[in-house]
Amino acid sequence: MSDNLSTKLHVIHPNWPAPKNVRAYSSTRIGGVSDNEYKGLNLGAHVGDDFYRVASNRRLFQQHTDMPNTLVWLNQIHGTKVLELPLLQDENLDNKADASITYKENQVCAILTADCLPILLTNDDGTQVAALHAGWRGLCDGVIEQTVGKFEEAENVMAWLGPAIGAMSFEVGGEVRAAFLERDSKAVEAFTALGEDKWLGDLYLLARQRLSLMGVNQIYGGDHCTFTERDKFYSYRRDGITGRMASVIWFE
Repeated sequence: MSDNLSTKLHVIHPNWPAPKNVRAYSSTRIGGVSDNEYKGLNLGAHVGDDFYRVASNRRLFQQHTDMPNTLVWLNQIHGTKVLELPLLQDENLDNKADASITYKENQVCAILTADCLPILLTNDDGTQVAALHAGWRGLCDGVIEQTVGKFEEAENVMAWLGPAIGAMSFEVGGEVRAAFLERDSKAVEAFTALGEDKWLGDLYLLARQRLSLMGVNQIYGGDHCTFTERDKFYSYRRDGITGRMASVIWFE
């Protein structure tokens, strides 16, 4: 049954000129064994779905992508902490972080999202890779800066922006816009007025701005909307109770 289900999975292969030894994927909700609100390939174990279904989905995703058995799931808290993998045996037992980076071959970095922006990073040599979770809070507070700062040379880093809520669907209050403008005045370009203290925010543009400020100019992706592409992606803002997709990266 697993082999049959695995062939029905649909994953996204980043369209970027990464080194040949770098492997990266982003899951969708298509395939899997979860049901009801989580129908499809839910990979989040913290959202109320049946534990055994989530475990089966994770095995299917691993089989489908031929992923090494080294993936470390993070306890994401919308912050800026970056874990360096592999972890030491007694290090950071709760895995509270919103990004992971590795310099070790076949060590998988992964993050979960369902509207927030997943970002995958690699250097030009394929010897350093990272995955980070950029909700608006983490993005505003500097999760990109903290992660890119751990690479040896930012100008040799390329980024892929995975599936997130699109610029025409992400409605925010004025406090969100103000928080970004306080950090960077150019963020004004990423907000469109809706009405009284209501704005549409462009996570993709905000991420591109922050990456560029860090010296990362090779930026790809950013062409999906989890909110509107209902059949393909989970969306927390659209559905409330829902599953999660994973974005993963490693180098061989």
